[in-house]
Amino acid sequence: MSRKAAHWLFGPMAWLSVLLTVPSLAGAQPQRTTVISIGDGDTIRVQQDGRKITVRLACIDAPEMAQNPHGQRARDYLQLRVPIGSQVQLDVKTTDRYGRTVAEVITGTNINLAMVEDGQAFAYRQYLDQCNGREYLEAEDRASRRRLGVWQVPGGITKPWDFRRTRRSGQPSSRNSAGSPPGGRRYTCSEISSHARAQELLHQGHTYLDGNRDGEACESLRP
Repeated sequence: MSRKAAHWLFGPMAWLSVLLTVPSLAGAQPQRTTVISIGDGDTIRVQQDGRKITVRLACIDAPEMAQNPHGQRARDYLQLRVPIGSQVQLDVKTTDRYGRTVAEVITGTNINLAMVEDGQAFAYRQYLDQCNGREYLEAEDRASRRRLGVWQVPGGITKPWDFRRTRRSGQPSSRNSAGSPPGGRRYTCSEISSHARAQELLHQGHTYLDGNRDGEACESLRP
């Protein structure tokens, strides 16, 4: 057999062998991401490839837990949409200054957008450039016109970013939001009996126990 004929016969087979040994990217599976806890209306914890990640929902701002009862309602709604143990996909936008992954949470539905559409959160104008801002503003407008969730109060409740700024300045909040801890008592982590109890207090509105706003109170008590 001539050298030219050998190249013709074996050259294509050699390339075929190479192609068959290269892993197919088309069949790659997305990372398995499981919801393990709900912090508040815009923060969840997930487990991905053995790592636990705190996720801040991008482009929305839900009522603070101290904004009774709206903070708890937003958290309950989020847990209804992404129950503990459910699988989600993350469309990651960035990492915030607390080290949290900022992402749109997808379950076939954009959960961030659904939170706004159903009046459980506001479009977070300061960060709308991370998402399709127009979609979020239009969803908020529809929720407002339908008087859903936070819009049941004429004009809407105090925006969470205004509520946080007011608390930092030490001034009383002006609209429909508790300015002091529930029951008027502040706790320190050292006097709380367990990590589980700390999470209960957080969900009751003692948001100061979550200093880095990762959705978890008193991490020093973690078992």
